[in-house]
Amino acid sequence: MKKSNRLTLYIFLGMVLGVLTGYIVFNLYANDEAAIKKFTDNIAIPTDIFLRLVKMIIAPLVFSTLVVGVAKLGDIKSVGRIGGKTMLWFISATFVSLFLGLILVNILQPGHSLNLPIPDSHASSGVSGADMTLRGFFRHVFPDSVIMAMANNEILQIVIFALFFGVAMAAIGEKAEPVLKLLDAVAHIMLKVTGYVMNFAPFAVFGAIAAIISQKGVGILLTYGKFIGQFYLGLIILWVVLSLAGSLVLGKRVFPLLGRLKAPLLLAFSTATSEAAYPRTMEELEKFGCDSKIVSFVLPLGYSFNLDGSMMYMTFASLFIAQAYNMHLGIEQQISMLLVLMITSKGIAGVPRASLVVIAGTLSMFHIPEAGLLLLLGVDHVLDMGRSATNVIGNAMATAVVCKWEGSLAPEEKVLQEV
Repeated sequence: MKKSNRLTLYIFLGMVLGVLTGYIVFNLYANDEAAIKKFTDNIAIPTDIFLRLVKMIIAPLVFSTLVVGVAKLGDIKSVGRIGGKTMLWFISATFVSLFLGLILVNILQPGHSLNLPIPDSHASSGVSGADMTLRGFFRHVFPDSVIMAMANNEILQIVIFALFFGVAMAAIGEKAEPVLKLLDAVAHIMLKVTGYVMNFAPFAVFGAIAAIISQKGVGILLTYGKFIGQFYLGLIILWVVLSLAGSLVLGKRVFPLLGRLKAPLLLAFSTATSEAAYPRTMEELEKFGCDSKIVSFVLPLGYSFNLDGSMMYMTFASLFIAQAYNMHLGIEQQISMLLVLMITSKGIAGVPRASLVVIAGTLSMFHIPEAGLLLLLGVDHVLDMGRSATNVIGNAMATAVVCKWEGSLAPEEKVLQEV
C-alpha cells in the first residue's frame, strides 16, 4: 500500500475510533460534567499539538513557496496574466457558492421548519462582528509588519508581502539568485517538515472527534439533523458544480484529481480546518502534474480569496437565522447581502471562526438579531467540517484549472510514468 493511502486509512480509522471513544465516554459519564470536561481537555491534547504544528509551518511554507513561484514566473506580465486568470476563477466560484447557498435556503426553508426556541433579541451571541467598513477591510489586507503577520499566521497579509517580494526578485534578475536558491531550499525543507507533521494527523483526528462526541454526544448530529442534512446536501451540489466546471477545462482528468484529494479532504473534514490540509494538497497537486510554480502561486491565494464552502455557508446561515425569526427579506435585500458578503469575506482569512465573525457583522447590517447565531454555535463544528473539506476541493480545482489554462499541466501519461 502506498504511503499516501496508508495515511488516508489511518486518518479514517482515527475518525471511527474517535466516534466510538467519544460515544463510550459520553454514556459512561452522562451525569458527570466535570469528568467529561477533564476527558475532553486531555483527549484534545494531540489535536492541539497537531494544529499548533500546522500553524508553525504555514507561514514559512506559504512565504517561501509563493516567493519562489512568483520569482520563477519571470516577470510582472506573467504574474499579472496568471493572477488575472486566478482571480477570474475565484470571483466566479465565490459568486456561485454564495448564490447557491441563497437559492437552497429559499427552497428548503430550514429556519421555518426547525421550530427551534428563539433567543431574546437583546441576547449576545458571544461572537464579535467583523470590521465591515471599507477602511477596516483594507487595514486587514495590507500588513503594517510582515513579522507580525507571520506571527499571527495572517495568510492574506503574508501573501501580499510575498507577491511584492517575489516580483522585486524577478525584477532585479541575477542579483536575486542567491536569495532565490535559499528560499527554494527553505521551501523544500518545509515540505519535508510537513511530511513529518502529517504523520501525527491520525492521532489529532482521533482526539478532535472523540472530544466533540464525548461533549455533545452522537445526538449533536441529530438535534439539528434537518439543517445539517440540508447544508451538507448543498455542499454536495457545490462539489458537483465545481467538478463540472473543472471538467470543462480538465476533461476526464477531473476524476483522478478528486481521487488524489482523499487524504487532504479527510484531514480538513476531521480537524475542521482547511489549513491542516494545505501542505498535503500542495503535494498532491504537484503529483497530479501541476507546475510547482503555479501551485505555489495559486494555492496560497486560494486560502485567502477562494473559500467556497465558507461562502455558501454565509448566505445559507444568515438567511436561516432570518427565517428562524420569521423575518422576510426581499430579493433586493438578499442580493445586497450576497454582494456585501462577496466583499467583506475576502478580508478575514486567518480570523478565528471567520464564517461566524462575518455572519455576525452581516446580521447587524440587515437588522437581524445577532443572537440568532446561538442557534448555530452548538453545531458549528459539525458544519465547519464540511466547509473545510469543500474549501480544499475548490482551491485544488482552481489550481489545476489555472495550470491547464497556462499549458503547465503535465500530460497524464507522463504523470503515470513518474508514479
